[in-house]
Amino acid sequence: MTPDLPIPIVVNNEELSQVLVDRRASLDRLIASGVAPFAYSYDRTHLTSDARALLPDGEDTGKAVRIAGRLVSLRSKGKTAFAHVSDASGKLQAYFRKDDMPAVEWAVFEELHLGDIVGVAGTLMRTRTGEVTVQCTELTLLAKTLRPLPFAKEQVVDGEMKRFSGFSDPEQRYRQRYADLAVHPEVRVNFYARARMTAAIRRFLDEMGYLEVETPVLQPLYGGAAARPFTTHHNALDMPLYLRIADELYLKRLIVGGFDRVYEIGHDFRNEGIDRTHNPEFTMLEFYESYADYTVMMDRVEQLIVAASSAVRATPGIDVENVPEFVTPFRRIEWVPSLSAGLGHDVLAMSDAELVRAAQTQGVEKANMLSRPKLMDELFQSLVERTITTPTFVIDYPVELSPLAKPKRGNPALTERFELFADGREMANAFSELNDPIDQRQRFEAQARLKAAGDDEASGVDEDYLRALEYGMPPTGGVGIGIDRLLMYLTGTQHIRDVILFPAMRPE
Repeated sequence: MTPDLPIPIVVNNEELSQVLVDRRASLDRLIASGVAPFAYSYDRTHLTSDARALLPDGEDTGKAVRIAGRLVSLRSKGKTAFAHVSDASGKLQAYFRKDDMPAVEWAVFEELHLGDIVGVAGTLMRTRTGEVTVQCTELTLLAKTLRPLPFAKEQVVDGEMKRFSGFSDPEQRYRQRYADLAVHPEVRVNFYARARMTAAIRRFLDEMGYLEVETPVLQPLYGGAAARPFTTHHNALDMPLYLRIADELYLKRLIVGGFDRVYEIGHDFRNEGIDRTHNPEFTMLEFYESYADYTVMMDRVEQLIVAASSAVRATPGIDVENVPEFVTPFRRIEWVPSLSAGLGHDVLAMSDAELVRAAQTQGVEKANMLSRPKLMDELFQSLVERTITTPTFVIDYPVELSPLAKPKRGNPALTERFELFADGREMANAFSELNDPIDQRQRFEAQARLKAAGDDEASGVDEDYLRALEYGMPPTGGVGIGIDRLLMYLTGTQHIRDVILFPAMRPE
């Protein structure tokens, strides 16, 4: 889920400048006293969560431990102090008493600030309030922080305790994700869930006999999707290259080469806008299976998503109430009847001018400049896609929208293609893959004409891919799933920035 974070507050730059001066002075004092402020390593014996578990309920003292982490709270009272040390597993209280520590280490303690990274060795105990605590006998400074982390502060406002963020601007959380993760441990949960989900997807595909492969990110031609690419230049070869917008065409070359089942999880790039569900760099899963069609791939998608959901639900700290439970088979609706119902007309029978007027009615910008396929896609997004809440396969797309899919058996105006939608967003796209090189050439040429007419999302003719098809590609089913959007759906997250560690941002 999207974390419920504190209210931003305004940071006084003068105060911050003085804090930076004070931190540097503290560092200089430590160095002058012979203390190394940036350690090479530390012999940690336990994570904080493991150390806490060593002292069961009813016991007041326990074994010796060595923990390490960041100071996230510090309360000093003369010759004693309490602090919390935080690591990846949680946090544990530490108790410092001047009489229990060597003088040089107490001197180090007096130079500590929130955010410093320390090693604490001592014996487990339980305080009068019952909190498991390490009674420190040895303190090691591991990294001195020269800049204060934006820890949240609590303040009573109108009789109510409110939590205020140290970030003056919410966008700073994404620009300085390292600081966001350090002070908001709850933010990490989505990324633990992401790792578990991706591992479960790999495990599912591996067990189904798919081979994980890697295909080029830099490509001489872009294709496999309707999108604007990022362009670069290879100096040694003196040629333009494109960051891939999809993995599809190279993966299908591997099917031609004799691999029966292949998949890739990797980054794709599209030079387009940034919004709640779009980031220019994103993670895609694509998998292809010989001798399968789109009906088989629907079953695969259902099984895969159930496996991914189970992995997310098992993530510690996840709010399981936000993780949907799936009932299979998913609902299925047809593309043409669903959009025609929204328009009040048969969409395939509408003229280009009628599509433009319908798009303008739906608020589509510059509708009169869009190609027919783009108009149809925009209308579907407005009238159908946004209304779908539960997982639904939309099947049998018009051929204009699906240049890489086989014609539908019995109706060549349509294709054997499906997309999976849920919560008003696309989650998967799949075809019975087109393996007729003559038909594929005609569709590529149609795309090239759209490109020449100004459609910068249309692709050109990929002669090498056509040559591969001419060698013969078996009947094949293929699927693409956006990993970021899938995680958003499974965690109830509302913005793609909250499932990508370092999302694209405007310059500061």
